[in-house]
Amino acid sequence: MSTLEGIVFKDKKFCDLLEEIYNNSKAKEKQIAALIAELKPLINDIGDAVLVVPLIKEYMEIGVKNDEQLIKMATIVQRAMNNTGGGDDGSLGISDAEKQQLLEEIQKFNTGT
Repeated sequence: MSTLEGIVFKDKKFCDLLEEIYNNSKAKEKQIAALIAELKPLINDIGDAVLVVPLIKEYMEIGVKNDEQLIKMATIVQRAMNNTGGGDDGSLGISDAEKQQLLEEIQKFNTGT
């Protein structure tokens, strides 16, 4: 897995980015679960449900978006591992444009958008 040890930018290795994304995802998962748990007791009748359920839906959508980011990362990892021409130059078998797209996705993930 030396491909994952390549420096992506500054002192960040690709495997460090994967770990950071994973840890952020787990932290957000816990936050979402806690928020939903706090909202559940507020539902006493149908009127309450009409107000609270959209909030729960929004929290769930955030979780789905987080998972989509992890899937994108897994795709890149799979591609890097399957690439036979990557060498030890830290390129991970992806173009500069793909690296830029990856960095943008990481930014989106970290800012929660």
